[in-house]
Amino acid sequence: MIVATLPPLSERALASELVQYTLTAGSVRFSPVPGLNFAGLGFNGTIPGPLLRVVHGQRLRAKFINKTGQGSTIHWHGMILPNKMDGSEGVTQPAVPPGGSFLYEFSPEPPGTRWYHDHVGDGLLRGLFGMIVVEDPRDQRADAEFALVFHDVPKMATVEPAMMGVGSAPMVDPLGSPELTEMAPDDKMGDEVAFSAHCINGASYPNTKRLAVKVGQHVRLRILNANPTQTRYVRLAGHRLIVTHSDGNPLPAPVEVDALRVGVAERYDAWFEVGAPGAWLLQGLSTDPFAYEQAAVVHTEGMENAPPLSSPQSLEGADYFTYLKAGGTGSAMPPQGVKHYDFILDDGKYGSSRWTINGQTYPNTPRIDVRRNDLVTVRFTNKTDMDHPMHLHGHVFEVTEADGVPLARPLPKDTSLVRANDGTLSWRFRADSPAGRWLLHCHNAIHMMDGMMTEVVYAI
Repeated sequence: MIVATLPPLSERALASELVQYTLTAGSVRFSPVPGLNFAGLGFNGTIPGPLLRVVHGQRLRAKFINKTGQGSTIHWHGMILPNKMDGSEGVTQPAVPPGGSFLYEFSPEPPGTRWYHDHVGDGLLRGLFGMIVVEDPRDQRADAEFALVFHDVPKMATVEPAMMGVGSAPMVDPLGSPELTEMAPDDKMGDEVAFSAHCINGASYPNTKRLAVKVGQHVRLRILNANPTQTRYVRLAGHRLIVTHSDGNPLPAPVEVDALRVGVAERYDAWFEVGAPGAWLLQGLSTDPFAYEQAAVVHTEGMENAPPLSSPQSLEGADYFTYLKAGGTGSAMPPQGVKHYDFILDDGKYGSSRWTINGQTYPNTPRIDVRRNDLVTVRFTNKTDMDHPMHLHGHVFEVTEADGVPLARPLPKDTSLVRANDGTLSWRFRADSPAGRWLLHCHNAIHMMDGMMTEVVYAI
């Protein structure tokens, strides 16, 4: 199981110029709830894989050994790194064959909450993922700090029907969520994957690790949504959360909310104050009958066994995180970059196995060609009835507009949700990453495998 508590790194760890890990991917029998025996894949025998920690400025050397019986890679999500280290199968490297190995070595940039995962086939769905924290020495010190991976066990038999657009799994977003309120009465979803268990750090409630805090402490939560298809809503009962980082990047200004809205692959750093003794549930909100499994108890000393305060499985009346709330409303649209691209996200109709960008599926989608230091803007328009968590490898972009509203304070991110039903979202980024081919794709695993992907390509 991943370690939830992040104690201060030792003087020895801080002084080292090189941090070395070995990550072995192989079969795992995963049983977070009674009666479930999931044939998963994991790093070093666990789902999720081990928590990796590096201090910004240190060099990471990770030896990857593939014992999965299928091709595999490690993608270092949110990292700016040499292109050949990105782990994109067929783009930056061939898949590491069964029994093979690969040495990833780079200096992790930028600091913050990142993660790593397989980028071949169904490896991510089956459990090949984990969190990596690149410690920022400039950060405010927390009195207590926890790394929390929200993840779910897929029913693998539902993946192929979802890819064909004929899946029967229901939507399980909480009441009051935009996913439900924006649905048309005649919407028929065919791309949903069903899940058999809901977990935090490899366990399901009531067996999740309890998070011990003390009255008066200033506590930091690092939260990752590693679900392959679904947005997660996260709330700590009895507390407001102060969000300081999005995808590991400092927000222009902290924002206080009741709940987090965490798209697939997004990460948020959120803080809270322990004002009084007690026990509270940190939980994912959902209409799934087993939503209670995705929870962990936060407690003060002596309250370990007290009945924890919980939140309703609904967003109605809740003040939850949005890009507009974090960025504020601007007075005018930001100027377009030297290069501007309009991408229409479409298809995904019931019975369709195509999710498209400008009418095409990868590798026939229009690509973004750049030269070093080009300023690039990308505007997405979502014609489908599903939100799309769009992710750009090897860069940090700024969200500058959402649904036609310019942001007064652009948000630095590497993954962002484009709202369904004609929602729009605009990015701006500088082409100053290492040269090469960088994928841009929807991080919903079904949509990506069905073609919603393109590339940013640097001219030599």
